[in-house]
Amino acid sequence: MILYDLHTHSTHSDGALIPSESARRAYVAGYAGIAVTDHADSSNILSLLEAYAGFKETFNASSSGFKVITGVELTHVSPADIGRLTELARNNGADIVVVHGETIAEPVEEGTNRAAAEAGVDILAHPGLISFKDAELAAKNGVALEITTRKGHAYTNAHVANMARLTGALMVVDNDAHAPSDYVGPETAVKILRGSGLDGAEIEKIFMNNKNIFEKAFGGF
Repeated sequence: MILYDLHTHSTHSDGALIPSESARRAYVAGYAGIAVTDHADSSNILSLLEAYAGFKETFNASSSGFKVITGVELTHVSPADIGRLTELARNNGADIVVVHGETIAEPVEEGTNRAAAEAGVDILAHPGLISFKDAELAAKNGVALEITTRKGHAYTNAHVANMARLTGALMVVDNDAHAPSDYVGPETAVKILRGSGLDGAEIEKIFMNNKNIFEKAFGGF
């Protein structure tokens, strides 16, 4: 199965690799494309998107197969600001908007999951012990809930998968890659999804969700 990673980081925030090296590492690990989505708030969102613009154009023009899209992961921002920053990101060239959800591994402000679902972002990353109501709202607004391969954030994968099942919310699988070793590859991603309680048909659907979101953001191939 073909897998696209919709949530990665570079040296523009706390990642270890510049975007081009991150893309190369992902390609070698077996991915078909990645979204570079560095941590953003009101202090850096516009500079991030400006920096990405030239990179994305140059990289995709010279790459015949593997492609990149770019966006932001709104991280530890006030829930009250998520809607406004989502709109700002999209109006300034973001292909994809991810929100850093209420993972149990970090002190994310309560209400972040709800605000992301209300804003209709593309992906609610590692949403921790997301409530049924918030998952239901995500389903209604087309917000995908992330099953993550990243340590710490992955502790609640089974809960997230169950909430998505109950509400019909889309699921995606991402690495939240910060370093070369974070690109686990499609084979290990399947094992992590199985460990989250998902069956073969559900896993195929998740891979397709990643592909569809990537291709829509890219504008088609």
